[in-house]
Amino acid sequence: MAAQPAFQSSASLIDGLRGCRNVAGDRERAACYDGAASALIGAVDAGDVRLVDREQVRQTRRQLFGSSAPELDILKSDGKSAEEATDLLETTIVSAVKTGLASWRFTTAEGAVWEINNPPRKIAPIMPGDKVVFKKASLGFFFIRINGQIGVKGRRVS
Repeated sequence: MAAQPAFQSSASLIDGLRGCRNVAGDRERAACYDGAASALIGAVDAGDVRLVDREQVRQTRRQLFGSSAPELDILKSDGKSAEEATDLLETTIVSAVKTGLASWRFTTAEGAVWEINNPPRKIAPIMPGDKVVFKKASLGFFFIRINGQIGVKGRRVS
């Protein structure tokens, strides 16, 4: 039976590449980079390591906003963009339905379904294309402001 190579974490693979910077001789440094790059490419090809870009992380963060998904290091903000704030989301409503005398259910462009119960009577009907801003509140609820109207309390249902 052929021996399987030991799993290397993505951090150790990157540290291997970083370590090659300090190798003095050109041949030795090139050999170090070749070995480290081969290890990284092998881990990616084997599915042990996955590379994601900032845009993929941004889209995933937007899709998960308001859900009770566990915190993952890869989705945490690196502070390089104001849009990466995790307590605020601005998006668009793609569909909405009044589900009772005093409740609405609507879907955002990211596919999230939200619910508002007991909105004030003066709130305008929710329509596709409306702009919506969500801000984290407490106990799993959010302040939801649709088209700049007064904010109402709501929650994500799926």
